[in-house]
Amino acid sequence: MKNNSLIKEVRTTVYSFILGICLFSSSAVANNHLLFSNFQQPTQKISGTITDGIGPMPGVTITVKGTSTTTISDYNGQYTITASPTDVLVFSFMGFKSVEVVISSQKTVDIQLKEDATALQEVRVNAGYYSVKEKERTGSIAKILAKEIETQPVTNVLAAMQGRMAGVNITQTTGVSGGGFDLQIRGQNSLRSDGNRPLYIINGVPYSSDPVGFGATATVMPSLTSPLNNLNPGDIESIEVLKDADATAIYGSRGANGVILITTKKGKKGKTTFTTNYSNGIGKVTRFMNLMNTDQYLEMRREAFSNDGYTTYPASAYEVNGTWDQTRNTNWQKVLTGGTANFMNLQSSVSGGNEQTQFIFNGSYSNETTVFPANFGYKKGNARINLNHSSENKKFGINFSAGYTVQDNNQPSTDLTTISRKLAPNAPALYDAAGNLNWENSTWENPLSHLNGKSLSNTSDLVANAVLSYQLPFQLEFKSSFGYTDLKHKESSTFPSTIYDPAYGLGSEFSSLFTNTTTRQSWIIEPQLNWHTSFGKGKISILAGGTFNQLNGQQLVLAGEGFTSNSLIYDLASASTVTIMSSGGTEYKYQAFFGRANFSWSDQYFLNVTGRRDGSSRFGPGNKFATFGAVGAAWLFSKASFIKDSNGSFLSFGKLRASYGTTGSDQIGDYQYLDTYSSNGNPYQGTVGIETTRLFNPDFGWESNKKFEIATELGFFKDRIFVTAGWFRNTSSNQLVGIPLPGTTGFSSIQANLDASVQNSGIELTLRTVNFQKKNFGWSSNFNISVLKNKLLRFPDLASSTYANQYVIGEPLNIVKVYNYTGLNSVTGLYEFEDFNGDGLFSAKDDRQYLVDLNPDFYGGLQNQLNYKGIQLDFLFQFVKQLNYNSASSLGLPGSRNNQTTDVLDRWQNPGDLGPFQQYSTGVNTAVSSAFTRYRDSNATISDASYIRLKNVSLSYTLPSYWLKGVTCQINLQAQNLLTFTSYKGADPEFRTRGVLPPLKIITTGVQLTY
Repeated sequence: MKNNSLIKEVRTTVYSFILGICLFSSSAVANNHLLFSNFQQPTQKISGTITDGIGPMPGVTITVKGTSTTTISDYNGQYTITASPTDVLVFSFMGFKSVEVVISSQKTVDIQLKEDATALQEVRVNAGYYSVKEKERTGSIAKILAKEIETQPVTNVLAAMQGRMAGVNITQTTGVSGGGFDLQIRGQNSLRSDGNRPLYIINGVPYSSDPVGFGATATVMPSLTSPLNNLNPGDIESIEVLKDADATAIYGSRGANGVILITTKKGKKGKTTFTTNYSNGIGKVTRFMNLMNTDQYLEMRREAFSNDGYTTYPASAYEVNGTWDQTRNTNWQKVLTGGTANFMNLQSSVSGGNEQTQFIFNGSYSNETTVFPANFGYKKGNARINLNHSSENKKFGINFSAGYTVQDNNQPSTDLTTISRKLAPNAPALYDAAGNLNWENSTWENPLSHLNGKSLSNTSDLVANAVLSYQLPFQLEFKSSFGYTDLKHKESSTFPSTIYDPAYGLGSEFSSLFTNTTTRQSWIIEPQLNWHTSFGKGKISILAGGTFNQLNGQQLVLAGEGFTSNSLIYDLASASTVTIMSSGGTEYKYQAFFGRANFSWSDQYFLNVTGRRDGSSRFGPGNKFATFGAVGAAWLFSKASFIKDSNGSFLSFGKLRASYGTTGSDQIGDYQYLDTYSSNGNPYQGTVGIETTRLFNPDFGWESNKKFEIATELGFFKDRIFVTAGWFRNTSSNQLVGIPLPGTTGFSSIQANLDASVQNSGIELTLRTVNFQKKNFGWSSNFNISVLKNKLLRFPDLASSTYANQYVIGEPLNIVKVYNYTGLNSVTGLYEFEDFNGDGLFSAKDDRQYLVDLNPDFYGGLQNQLNYKGIQLDFLFQFVKQLNYNSASSLGLPGSRNNQTTDVLDRWQNPGDLGPFQQYSTGVNTAVSSAFTRYRDSNATISDASYIRLKNVSLSYTLPSYWLKGVTCQINLQAQNLLTFTSYKGADPEFRTRGVLPPLKIITTGVQLTY
């Protein structure tokens, strides 16, 4: 081989020399000199680093222009290529503008590539069973990438999605570490609160998002443990949300509420590369209520006693009768929930490979403490591997991925948030002179005593998947995926007798323990066959496949009471009474056959037809199978001749797309159609019997969700401005709910299909702009807004059903019926309300008829990305327009032994006063307390909870490559929930659940090393 190369090189040199002599003798001197210089120009090695302004870019193609000489940047974004000084290097990468550089005398050429909005239309979007070019997409798919996820200091992947996707509404349920999120895609489809969860797919494997906790043992008060915490955001390459029928119909019943596809990072060819990320930071509660200080609180209490006719304070009025120090002033919110949580995260990966085999191995460890007093924390460790291999002839391919996560969460068994808001500001000190918990002669319940109770959980989770593919003759490809998941969850909550005042003399016989053990295992096999061909201007691709899926679960919940010692509280054998609160297993089997046909003509017209035949074990004989399907179409009208010839550079891209189809749902739990029995736990003549828990009904079937959407995508000025606007309408019918039964049957309800329909419609708008783009500076923006409407279309015999006080036909599902507050009576100083039925009385049934819609009017986000050389700044504003319950709904009667917000100081005192708050009372005045009860259940306690939140800020700097030779170093500052702008009269406006810890404001600093 070496001799052949040498002969070839000598031969080329001789031929070049002879040709040069001939040309010299027959051409002008100047031209000959130029030609000779080309032949004689020496070559040299050129090297450098390629970045995108955030970090290194692997996989960039570098070509010597006009030649076949090419190379690809490695995982560090570094490359080496041989060329002459007069050559031109071309740097290209999908989705980025190509760059050409004349080498001249340079030996090091560093490049920063800029995103090319037009080229992004060529990027392929993952739709699960298939991928499609962005410009050819007929369905509605939203997407975020690793570069957006990695700018956020979060441990739950759903937190990384907030405010970034149109039509996707995500709300955090608790600020306690390891807590979960509520997510809805295009509104609420089902009457059941648990029937609106989307389908999560991790690397092709369905992942159950159902909470794994149990109410009595909930570790992240008051929420149950979310399995989605098992995902490490740092492992994720992309998250895609499928919303309309065209995108979701191929998932059949599982995609009725949308599909979330999570793809983890894969290895890339190049030299073996190591990457390490380390970050450390702090977290604080975002927002506190503006509560009374001691002087204000005592003024309120004294006036309340005076209004109630007291001439001397009762012995139990410790705050005002001198028992407690009336000069002490404690901000209990800051003492009990105002601590500083510490955040630490370490991630490392090794990756590399060659043309046939690529690999990546990631490992991570995170540790969070809490804002509560004492030593509590949440730890998570994760390991993930991905391996890709293809044969030399590219016919055979295999992809294997597996991730294993362990979580250890240690929290108090009581959320101190509500306590911190209600305690009197002059309540006693927490500790006595000896350093013990202070009970102040049994005059109060020391809030720190609740910390003696603990909620512990340990979760391990395995998700593995393998995909085998083989290219067959006649443009056929056979592919099959095999997935497996295994989740094990153990949790416990303790309430030892030490949470009570020792003066009560309550021993360990009053201690209690709740334990929960939950396991889930699932497997899935999906064989698929793909075929594609071209003819003339047309292209056809056809996909056919099947799904075979099984999920098994086990749960055992035990309660123990009366322990011989508190030190034995975790030993159920030491309990005097052990009760089985829940026990049993479930088995879910699912199978389906699906197909998809795609037709395109002239790269301008696109048509998709999708169908799926689903079978579920959750339905009785005759109803187990159902068929769902959809059709989607798109017209790339910017390619039409009459547009191309007339628009100049104004309209660079234009597409119309529409879709219609049906999906279904079987989210009702297992065994719902069967007679089921369970142990009643009570022995009869020494034998424990069983009792029926569900009635037999094999006649109910699938819910049905019809989806229709029409949208347009427009690009202007070479896609520097890109707009997507869509309108959709989804109608969910044949609702699976519990139909109420008379009490004489012994059952409250029976599972059945209700002839009720729910409609969700709305407008989604996204705007992407490239505001400025030069060699060293770039600025781009992304904006999204969603305006959704939810409506109950039909509900038979609603007025006579048990749902009469919950729903109204023609109104949203998320309404509340409340009293209509008409104002303060300036004479009596009492709240007044509308008497709807005019009978002179007030009752919840007849007069709580004022409707308040708690659905957001609109929501969205505005993201900006700026880069200057190695500096990158990203920030995201999230906004929501909504109503929510304010502080008056949770703090109790003003004047009673509960602290209040300072707003309550504007109260009625004398006839003629306008308030707006009524007179104080300790609670003995029934007229005042009754009026306050109605006030709390009226529209007066529901106020504007709209907000704009600086959701995420990330500032990073990539050090010049010559500073650390062979090492790419990036330092960063990241923040989450940094600022909140709102007029909300409460704590945090995001929360729907009152009295729980708000989300935390998190600030971290970090460094990333790649070498």
